[in-house]
Amino acid sequence: MSDTLTLIATTAFGLEATAKWELSDLGYEADIIAPGWLRFEGDMSAICRTNLWLRTADRILIQVGTFLAEDFDALFETTRQLPWHYWIPVDGQFPVTGRSIKSQLSSVPACQRAVKKAIVESLLASHQATLLPETGPEYRCQIALLKNQATLTIDTTGPSLHKRGYRRYSTLAPLKETMAAALVQLSFWDRDRPLIDPFCGSGTIPIEAALIGRNMAPGMNREFTAEQWPQIPSTHWEEARSEARDLMQPAFDELLIGTDIDPRSLQSARQNSEFAGVANQVHFQQKAFQDMTSKREHGCIITNPPYGERLADDGQLRDIYESIPEVLRRLPTWSHFILTAYPGFERLLQKQSDRRRKLYNGRIECTYFQFHGPAPQRQAKPVKTDEGLEVSEPVPVFGGLTEKSFEQAELFARRLQNRSRHLRRWPTRRGITSYRLYDRDVPEIPLVVDRYEDHLHISEYQRPHDRDRAQHLDWLELMAKTAAETLELDRGQVFLKHHQDHRGTGPKPQFSQDGYEITVSEGELQFLVNLSDFSDTGLSLDHRITRSMVKEQSAGGKFLNLFGSTGSFSVCAAAGGASETTTVDLSGQKLAWAQRNMELNGFTESEHGYVESDAMTFLDLLPAEPCFDLAVVNPPAFSSSRDAERDWVLQDDWHRLLNQLLALMSAGGRIYFSTSQRRFKFDESLLDSAGVREISRQTVPEDFRNQRVHRCWLIESQ
Repeated sequence: MSDTLTLIATTAFGLEATAKWELSDLGYEADIIAPGWLRFEGDMSAICRTNLWLRTADRILIQVGTFLAEDFDALFETTRQLPWHYWIPVDGQFPVTGRSIKSQLSSVPACQRAVKKAIVESLLASHQATLLPETGPEYRCQIALLKNQATLTIDTTGPSLHKRGYRRYSTLAPLKETMAAALVQLSFWDRDRPLIDPFCGSGTIPIEAALIGRNMAPGMNREFTAEQWPQIPSTHWEEARSEARDLMQPAFDELLIGTDIDPRSLQSARQNSEFAGVANQVHFQQKAFQDMTSKREHGCIITNPPYGERLADDGQLRDIYESIPEVLRRLPTWSHFILTAYPGFERLLQKQSDRRRKLYNGRIECTYFQFHGPAPQRQAKPVKTDEGLEVSEPVPVFGGLTEKSFEQAELFARRLQNRSRHLRRWPTRRGITSYRLYDRDVPEIPLVVDRYEDHLHISEYQRPHDRDRAQHLDWLELMAKTAAETLELDRGQVFLKHHQDHRGTGPKPQFSQDGYEITVSEGELQFLVNLSDFSDTGLSLDHRITRSMVKEQSAGGKFLNLFGSTGSFSVCAAAGGASETTTVDLSGQKLAWAQRNMELNGFTESEHGYVESDAMTFLDLLPAEPCFDLAVVNPPAFSSSRDAERDWVLQDDWHRLLNQLLALMSAGGRIYFSTSQRRFKFDESLLDSAGVREISRQTVPEDFRNQRVHRCWLIESQ
């Protein structure tokens, strides 16, 4: 047999080109002969070197023969004539595996049996033996049929090359080492750049990058099947390992970062890096993806975020992916490389990648999205202008502001200045410290700005625009900064919320858990306002007049606050002299807030009660007799809870609730019924024995440009 062997490197689909580059670096020119198969030539030492060095290949196979096999006779006879005895000794183990693709011989078990029998006959004849005990080294054979072309190979590797030997501890659905190495090699990363993997799991990507950066052979910590073969002298393996040790480079300056929210995964990652010999080159830290940032100007994000198969909570998964533009815009000059199978990834980001490559993570079809940042040397590029040469700023990968954005910021600032001057004296004369300052006054700036004493609460309403998600987040930040500077406030006193219509999709979103609260005044009363955590603050400014009406009309009566939320109406009723107040809400958190509001104003008597219940159930349990003199019903459009017997749908349930409440009102009792749902249709004919009058014009405060911010009816029992 010739000293030159025909060898095959196998890879996962999509990694053929990467493995070909690696073989070329080792001095072997390869051809891609089929998906996942690369053929090259080399001597015995090539078996040792490629097993030790290839980072993205799965196995190194010896090609024993290849031929056309359209029937079992051709398969058997040609297989029997191949020189199996050169590799397999008389006591060698030679299990046979197989696969068949688009071939006439489609039964893989039948092909395996035919090949096994042919090898047995060949070895018995060549070794002049009567028995093959199969007690010695293993020579795993494979019959692969592709379009009737049979290729017979012997595996030199044993366990797949992705098993480097350092992964002693794993996590759920870990990324294979071969895939992690490919992600690094397909990126812009080199040992002079920072690298962060914000979903590092058991640390495979940073560890593989450290091995690449130090030129450490990935197979140094493991053994291979062919090491037991007498045909390959042990000196070949010793020389290959000696070469690998000589080529290893010292540690480099950059510390590679892996972060994850799971402490158990990080513990595994640290232990794996120790076994890989790169613990001093990587740093693992517990951190949520949303908290990722860096002060470095250039670097690479290389990551494999969860995508369904590894995370059962679809809502949590979508939250992660929706946060990607917001997080990555903090690193505008970095390059970002993301492997995911999440459907509609680019559509969700509202941004096309610079390049994408289809890869298979196990059996999951994924796409490797590449977002290229500017190269460091191109960061400051002179461009000609009317005034001469100027340095142009690099275009951010995610985010960025246009000239139009700055024009809108100037327009926003002028409007805020005008409104602020207009309202400067009006609130003070009325004892008001919280009011609406801007209400989508300029259509292309669809923001609502409420001033709570020396703080701003900004809500954004959806409107079509030409910005992608990250650019839009930068635009919002510009508007928040503009508002702070215009009104001479610190940026930390401005809270920005993205508003979405809430139409029966579950509970309202919580933005944070910071618990940033301040106390604001309304007349002689005080209220706790949370500016950070929820879409609303706990004090609806559009109900300021309605609250004063409740205060004026509650003296000596029993007051009911259905859907009571944070109890602002209850505080006003108590301040107006109500003999009793009852606040009803499904949220225990909101009821605790209501009680704190009451206590803040000195109302601690037992006559002020708080009931955690849905409104309909609460009314059902009351005796059928007059219980209340004054009531406020300010329901949501939709409410769903495990504790409620059924979902609340305003348009379906309002008249049933009000009729039930009317039966519990004293003669001449008053109900203030209000809603902010614009599509709500009120039909007073559905109410029993009641006088109804819409008073929306009287209840919307003058600082509200939008006179339809809510509708309100006064309903009197008869």
